[in-house]
Amino acid sequence: MNLNAEKHSQLIKKKAEKYGFISCGISKAEFLEEEAPRLENWLNNNANGKMQYMENHFDKRLDPSELVEGAKSVVSLLYNYFPEENQKENTFKVSKYAYGQDYHHVIKKKLRMMMEELNEEIGEINGRVFVDSAPVLEKAWAAKSGLGWIGKHSNLLTKQRGSFYFISELIIDLPLAYDTPVTDHCGSCTKCIDACPTQAITPYQVDGSKCISYLTIELKEEIPSDFKNKFEDWMFGCDICQDVCPWNRFSKPHNEPLFNPHPDLLDYKKEDWTEITKDVFNEIFRKSAVKRTKYEGLKRNINYILKD
Repeated sequence: MNLNAEKHSQLIKKKAEKYGFISCGISKAEFLEEEAPRLENWLNNNANGKMQYMENHFDKRLDPSELVEGAKSVVSLLYNYFPEENQKENTFKVSKYAYGQDYHHVIKKKLRMMMEELNEEIGEINGRVFVDSAPVLEKAWAAKSGLGWIGKHSNLLTKQRGSFYFISELIIDLPLAYDTPVTDHCGSCTKCIDACPTQAITPYQVDGSKCISYLTIELKEEIPSDFKNKFEDWMFGCDICQDVCPWNRFSKPHNEPLFNPHPDLLDYKKEDWTEITKDVFNEIFRKSAVKRTKYEGLKRNINYILKD
């Protein structure tokens, strides 16, 4: 074992802890051979719906050296977003990951600071930071680096924490000590599959075109009538498959102040949401990922739920 690789790996994991990441795993930057046919089948089945961007950069999604020249290692990191408090009962629901400020910005800032420190302490590292904003198969890399296994709902799962966390990566040209994958612990459980109101989940795969998260966020046109009365009051995203997962009983509240919600988000009832104005929308979701759907998109989702 290269002693430097071991030493640098320990340093990276220490930095990850310093910046609040709940875990960090490292895998060798190589072509994701097993993922290639899976991704191809998923696209061939039109499971990406209208997410045309998923068809782009096929090679980049599978080969990290296409994203960072001379890439040697993929460092995967998990950041907890499980909230201390949830929205009230009998309201239109927002996925927990969007309660606070947009995770793209919050986590990217931490990763950039981390990279700066690593450059100072190790020497010049060529690399890039990624937070769900480039063609990177994040869950595949996280599983490869031993951070958890991909569950039947296609989210990364850990025995200690469940699945309510963001995944991000550093792809760097530094050789490191590599971690090994963990085993699958879903067993015969099918709770996520059984609970999905739109039947978007088959074991280990989600048909994006049927997923409530896709329909309320990614789909920019009219929502098909096939999903009438199936949204279970979700107006932005959906957490059903995670909420029912037995492993999520181990989720612990995050301690990231930037992920704390605007008080109105927790207190609003259905009638408040139906009357929401553009100004109030901009205030409640000022720095939130909910801004992706825009005021008009949120109103469209609410109106769709309200129609008989």
